[in-house]
Amino acid sequence: MGTTNETLPFFTQFIQFKAQYNDLPSFTFFVIANAVVSAYLILSLPLSIYHIVRTTSSARGSRIILIFLDAAMMALLTAGASAAAAVVYLAHKGNARANWFAICQQFNSFCERTSASLIGSFIGIVVFVLLLILLSFMAISRR
Repeated sequence: MGTTNETLPFFTQFIQFKAQYNDLPSFTFFVIANAVVSAYLILSLPLSIYHIVRTTSSARGSRIILIFLDAAMMALLTAGASAAAAVVYLAHKGNARANWFAICQQFNSFCERTSASLIGSFIGIVVFVLLLILLSFMAISRR
């Protein structure tokens, strides 16, 4: 999503229409939310491996913190994807009452790339839900 842009000429090469992800605040929020969640996942990976290897109950407090932070990151990822999904829907369908026209007929590549990144993000949300369920069962079973 961060590299998504497309330029269309209008009558001549000197007059052009340009679509970029940072033209819309929802897409910018989506990119930042995904970056924050990705950084969190990279930084929390060693702690997660520690909890898989360590079977004693001495790390119970940090397991609870990890579950809480995972839930917060899932909420952030869901908020970013939902905000971007609303804009992508308007780009595909438009809104006649608000005089917002569908732009995906003209900016086809832009819309394909934004839709693909949204699909990836929603897959990430499903993975987060499964991860939270797994971590919760691990925290309960290893008292």
